[in-house]
Amino acid sequence: MSKRIIQKPFPALYPVPVMLITSLDSDGEPNVFTVSWVGTVSSSPPQIAIGVRPHRYSRAAIQQTGEFVINVPDESLLRAVDICGHVSKARADKFALTGLTPVPASQVRAPLVAECPVNIECQVVQTLSLDSHDLFVGKIVALHVDEALLDDTGFIDYSRTQPIVYLGNEYWSLGRRLGTSGFSRREGE
Repeated sequence: MSKRIIQKPFPALYPVPVMLITSLDSDGEPNVFTVSWVGTVSSSPPQIAIGVRPHRYSRAAIQQTGEFVINVPDESLLRAVDICGHVSKARADKFALTGLTPVPASQVRAPLVAECPVNIECQVVQTLSLDSHDLFVGKIVALHVDEALLDDTGFIDYSRTQPIVYLGNEYWSLGRRLGTSGFSRREGE
């Protein structure tokens, strides 16, 4: 297989998750915006990091309050996800514009998005300035999951979810399950 070195490197990881992040601004008003630079960075304690451009309206809110909520949308929320990624809170109330519903969280002041099947409450434990983005590392302090997504053992049955991923400049859904972790080790058993 022939490969070419790209002369101008860029973050070519794919796919990346599409998430709705909520925060409270300095006036105590809720905001929601779309990010795709999200990732698990620790399992014990559980922590997730989000990359936010410094000029984004909610960047200052997260810095000031030290908290945010990651709301995992499904395919039914694609239009709202797109709007929240292209409209600034400085110009419009995105909850009113999209019809999304802010509801109180259990551990942080930032709201949950009621329509999202999974909500992850986070308290900022570290912030790192990375030129084009600021990285907020959040300790997970509460997790909300729609009961319809849970299997008999209380874990998320991912076959019931319809997450959105981002590829370049396009939104995609996930395809089919290819296998379970560790399948290659069990083949010889």
